[in-house]
Amino acid sequence: MMKDIAERLSQNRFTPHPLLRNAHAQTIIGSLIPRRTPLVDSNTEERVFRVASNARVLAHISWQKDARSRPTLVIVHGLEGSSISPYMLGTAEKALRAGFNCVRLNARNCGGTAHLTETLYHAGLTDDLRAVTDELIERDRVDEIYLVGFSLGGNVALKLAGEYAGDAPRALRGVIAVSPSIHLSRCARAMEIRSNALYHVRFMRALKRSLRTKARLFPDRYDASLLKGIKSIRQFDETYVAPHWGFRDAEDYYARASAFPLIGRTRVPTLILHAKDDPFIPFSQFEEMEENPSVLLVATERGGHVGFVARASEDRFWYETMTAEFIRLTSRCQAQVSL
Repeated sequence: MMKDIAERLSQNRFTPHPLLRNAHAQTIIGSLIPRRTPLVDSNTEERVFRVASNARVLAHISWQKDARSRPTLVIVHGLEGSSISPYMLGTAEKALRAGFNCVRLNARNCGGTAHLTETLYHAGLTDDLRAVTDELIERDRVDEIYLVGFSLGGNVALKLAGEYAGDAPRALRGVIAVSPSIHLSRCARAMEIRSNALYHVRFMRALKRSLRTKARLFPDRYDASLLKGIKSIRQFDETYVAPHWGFRDAEDYYARASAFPLIGRTRVPTLILHAKDDPFIPFSQFEEMEENPSVLLVATERGGHVGFVARASEDRFWYETMTAEFIRLTSRCQAQVSL
């Protein structure tokens, strides 16, 4: 099946917008272009999922009228993103137009939800995504689910698929990861390169802002004064994330939270979309992945990080089109799904 899907998807090559052939231009402009989302705007409900005894997460859900007979996307954002990040909204709008249900999931503390749990989130926290998937299957009776993850969210989705190995729920039909950070240590090192200073500063501001919010809500648990000496994501993880979750240090956290060593175990049809010029997720990690007939890597020469801004205006964001097409080709409901 994957060979046929690969052949079909190869017909939709990525042609970058002529004014955005640079990786940084793709990355930055791609994150700034507003999405028109009339279907999402008119059909969205909030729902809180209890994912642990001490944690709840917020999702924004858009159902089709005949929801149980339609594929359901569970979309997971990247580092310090949220359910209203532009790429989340754009992917959801494309999904609704294609006839799919869509669940835009906030990671713990994201999207203004710091009050829903005392805990932090981390890059390999698959338990929450697993809990949401289980509830959709058991409570909502959906029988066709696709996980779609961006950047850090792509790592979470791929890691969960690898953890499932051959025991994935029957309803889990596929995984799509866009610019996923599957080797966290390499990504942390790449982020510290001088040419990535703009991204690094942006992420650090967001992480520090989030930690200060947690410290105000839970002053007995978080010491915001430690932020003064933190200048990198690795230092943030070393100071807060690793000890919070019981990892020995940041390197131990990266090793145990990365999807990289588990991708060979995946048995669910999986599509990875990645640009070779991604500024802070090195392509080398994908070249060294264990070969797996269930995993299709589509690598483009250009595209930046979650950019993929294409020449064609009707399909401006290439990854949205590829996601919808992969689901259409994989879906057991092909007779009901059209693009």
